[in-house]
Amino acid sequence: MDKFLLRQQVLERLADDLLQVEQAARVAHETATHEENIAENKYDTLGLEAAYLATGQARRAEAIRQAIVIWRQFHPRCYDASKGIQLGALVCLVDSDDKQQQLFLGPDGGSMKLMSGAQLVQVISSEAPLGRAMLGKCEGDELSIQIASTRQQFEVLRVH
Repeated sequence: MDKFLLRQQVLERLADDLLQVEQAARVAHETATHEENIAENKYDTLGLEAAYLATGQARRAEAIRQAIVIWRQFHPRCYDASKGIQLGALVCLVDSDDKQQQLFLGPDGGSMKLMSGAQLVQVISSEAPLGRAMLGKCEGDELSIQIASTRQQFEVLRVH
């Protein structure tokens, strides 16, 4: 799997998400400011609700813009076994049920699932619980995370 191709897919998905959020923000803003949505009494809140929605969409758009900047500056490096798993690593984990999963450890803002050929790859942040648990690990190492009342165990099969 090509990490730079995965990075490009993340950037494309973020760009698509940004277009959708900006469109939703425009629609919510137009709804909030449309003359038919001027409140006639204190219970008429359609314009106010649309304004809250427009504000939320604008914040989401800004978060995506920031993620795009971070991902554009991100250049995954080759795996160095002496440092263990670091940002940019492509990791294959296996759980206690022998189920394998491919993870691409990237910067914040890019959590998503991508296809690389026929392989599903989960992009996660180093700030996610599983991402934090993987940092510094090497092939053959075990790691565990606590999710609510359940502890999940994994083994690092491969790192690229």
